[in-house]
Amino acid sequence: MAHPSRKKVLAIVLAGGEGKRLMPLTADRAKPAVPFGGTYRLIDFALSNLVNSGCRQVVVLTQYKSHSLDRHVSQTWRMSTLLGNYVASVPAQQRVGKNWYLGSADAIYQSLNLVGDERPDIVVVVGADHVYRMDFAQMIDAHCEAGVGCTVAAIRQPIEMADQFGVIDVEPDDPRRIREFLEKPKDPVGLPDNPDEILASMGNYVFDADALVEAVTRDADEIGSKHDMGGDIVPAFVRRNQAAVYDYRDNEVPGSTERDRGYWRDVGTLRSYYDAQLDVVSPLPIFNLYNYDWPIYTSHGPYPPAKVVDSSVDEVLFSPGVVVSGGSVARSVLSPGVFVSPGAEVFGSVLMNDVRIGEGAVVRNAILDKNVVIPPGAQVGLDPDEDRARGFVVQDGLTIAGKDQPYD
Repeated sequence: MAHPSRKKVLAIVLAGGEGKRLMPLTADRAKPAVPFGGTYRLIDFALSNLVNSGCRQVVVLTQYKSHSLDRHVSQTWRMSTLLGNYVASVPAQQRVGKNWYLGSADAIYQSLNLVGDERPDIVVVVGADHVYRMDFAQMIDAHCEAGVGCTVAAIRQPIEMADQFGVIDVEPDDPRRIREFLEKPKDPVGLPDNPDEILASMGNYVFDADALVEAVTRDADEIGSKHDMGGDIVPAFVRRNQAAVYDYRDNEVPGSTERDRGYWRDVGTLRSYYDAQLDVVSPLPIFNLYNYDWPIYTSHGPYPPAKVVDSSVDEVLFSPGVVVSGGSVARSVLSPGVFVSPGAEVFGSVLMNDVRIGEGAVVRNAILDKNVVIPPGAQVGLDPDEDRARGFVVQDGLTIAGKDQPYD
């Protein structure tokens, strides 16, 4: 058997997610295309982890409202073709029938031509909408050592949170082997080395290529299958005793600190998305964007440097092109092209590209999508009833304005 480092690896990024719980941010874009941290898109974290890990033959499977996602991938993720490196966006094509993707496993089944063309030894399958750092080369090595067809990445979570995750039950005498894959269990069993914790699936997998092809092909004909990687494919490997777990705690990412080591956030709700944004702005960030040993790559366009004039700012993430002129901004993320006018106050908010805050306006605990204009003297996030009356979403203490949404 070839040494793990010499195996040929193809990475598949599942990026067709609709992200209904992130509405209105996903009204005009796929969930992986949602902006994050000022200059990034959510997909940049998965792609950066892959290329930093040496996985540089990557296909991105897209489906739902994918234009901005396809454009971002094609314009940002260009690598030298000299060594065959690429990141290619692949839309749903109805190659095997008249259906669009019926689930994550079906997305891979309908795209098996990509595996056939590349002929890899290993296929890494990852989601496109989590915020984290991970060295997949270490997981690939662990998979090869385990000698199984499938390895699932998992993160330790408190046992009381088990009903929020797909939970991996391990063999007591071999904690690397998966005994059962449980979907949001009500009465979970803790880990052998820590009864107060469970292993939650991260939605990242490593497969032997031939085993993956066989599994998704068989699943395509299964009556009643939801054609889901976590719900159908992994349990099939478990039943054959061919599934191992990779504990995210064992992953050593260069440049990580004790504070941000092991960070992983599923930003599936507006609140979790907002909280993850604020994780990056604190003085000692829980997730450190300034790790130059494991950079998160993106492109932010031809914006000039940020500028602050006669203003009060504290714990703010500034992007290129931001101008704060005589305003007050705290605990906030300001994306490229944001303008904050004199006398305006912004607190605990995420402002996306080209948002304009008028003179004397107040914005608190809000997410304002691209091109939103808040008029002079207006207030957002202070009165939930007034925000709802204007058509904004009010949820979990947050006020959210969709892309181009007017302040009426």
